[in-house]
Amino acid sequence: MNPTATPLPVHAARIEEQLRARLSPTRLEVIDESAAHAGHAGANAQGFGSHFRVRIASPAFAGKTRVACHRLVYDSMQNFIDQGLHALAIEIIEPS
Repeated sequence: MNPTATPLPVHAARIEEQLRARLSPTRLEVIDESAAHAGHAGANAQGFGSHFRVRIASPAFAGKTRVACHRLVYDSMQNFIDQGLHALAIEIIEPS
């Protein structure tokens, strides 16, 4: 990301769409927690689109370590990180 560019807020719906396309999750919840981080590093003036929590179960995680599962999620979201996504909490959950 260009350090002089203003980061654009990221939308939960776009994250969800991309994770569904790339990881085919059986369970997925994307929560924008940005408002709780107002005034903290990485927060933006809009109050949304900078801090997210992802709860996800996917067949792509089968047989992989938790770290490998997190890497798959991070790799799937690199373009959002480049757009200004500041914080991402990932919770790998068991498929239902």
